[in-house]
Amino acid sequence: MKDSKISALLIVFNEEKNIEEALKTVEFADEIIVLDSFSTDSTVEIIKTKFPKVQLYQNRFEDFTKQRNLCISYAKNEWILFLDADERITPELKNDILKEIKKPITQKAYFFKRKFFFKGEKVNYSGTQNDKNIRLFKREVAHYDEHKRVHEGLDTVENPGVLEHYLLHYSFDSYESYHDKVIHYSKLKAKDLYEKKIKYRLIKQLSKSIFNFFKMYILKLGILDGRKGITLSYLSALSSFKTYEFLKKEYA
Repeated sequence: MKDSKISALLIVFNEEKNIEEALKTVEFADEIIVLDSFSTDSTVEIIKTKFPKVQLYQNRFEDFTKQRNLCISYAKNEWILFLDADERITPELKNDILKEIKKPITQKAYFFKRKFFFKGEKVNYSGTQNDKNIRLFKREVAHYDEHKRVHEGLDTVENPGVLEHYLLHYSFDSYESYHDKVIHYSKLKAKDLYEKKIKYRLIKQLSKSIFNFFKMYILKLGILDGRKGITLSYLSALSSFKTYEFLKKEYA
């Protein structure tokens, strides 16, 4: 008999604002596993009191790839459904998932298209109109590339499918939280570049930062998102600038 059971996985840290709504949207899964990085807010308490069936583990955070691969190791089912705490599976997307995995022939992995929200407002452009991530995949391909600490992806997935309905991505409820994430990710990306022996160059730092702003604001139509487009384009540029700033410190 075809195994169509799902393990829903989340890696979290200080997600008291998101964790309850996120877990509610994956309650249809056959098992739910949360790997927490020793949260200092009420994330763990919420899980223990409101979601007693959730399997909760804790591990000190080193990078996203290691956390995801460790979380996968706890799962027992054929299908892995990865969700970030700020993402929500709609009833329509849930139906897409359940329908797809019960087909006689399936892909090994599936992209979810995402609708992006910033400070509670939908972002229509700024590159988000093409945003999609692999969130559903089989155990046989369930391993993230260990050469990437951030923007991690599966090692080898050929010809992933794409589900019809959208995943909702409530990315940040404030400018400060987005800014903090940019800095955190930049430090991890800088370590990746350092290990690849990429040298710091001021001209590269400046040119990449300027181009990233231009790409998001003009080429990806951020200009049509008004003030949100300017903010997101600036933060994209800041990500590149800070990545090379941290890379320079790695060589210091």
